[in-house]
Amino acid sequence: MEHIRSLSREDMLKLIEVHAKSWLAHDGCWFLAAEKTYGLDAAIALDIQACASFSPVEARRIMKAFQLPEAGGLEALERSLRYRLYAAINPQVIERPDANTLVFKMLECRVQAARRRKGLPHFPCKPVGIVEYTTFAEAVDPRIQVRCLQCPPDRTDGSGYVCGWEFAMG
Repeated sequence: MEHIRSLSREDMLKLIEVHAKSWLAHDGCWFLAAEKTYGLDAAIALDIQACASFSPVEARRIMKAFQLPEAGGLEALERSLRYRLYAAINPQVIERPDANTLVFKMLECRVQAARRRKGLPHFPCKPVGIVEYTTFAEAVDPRIQVRCLQCPPDRTDGSGYVCGWEFAMG
């Protein structure tokens, strides 16, 4: 571990990006293998199960690492979203239209871009995203309510973002 601790800030940021891309590539390889073997619907069902387990674990690890309070509301959620693995590789924005609402938008998605490059259709990730973002938010604060603004297979033309999620204090 010392060799990692001794990295310069620039090299540490490179390593974070490499790890995030590797994590996403592994996830994509797993999903494509499941899709090829069992079909898209079964692969999505498996992905939903995996996200239901992984997303709250990721949220809790972030909260612990950055000493975010349990039931910390939208402030804790905003910080947690900024520290997810996705944040290192997918451009995103977080907006706060009011004190009780947080809007998260993924501007670009490496998963969708990779599928386009391979000639595959959009990954219809909305059912996965609903579970992913809901379980992540609930792990941060169970009072947070989640609403999908848009996510493939929804049409995304002209919106300026691939997927969007609204979080509100319930």
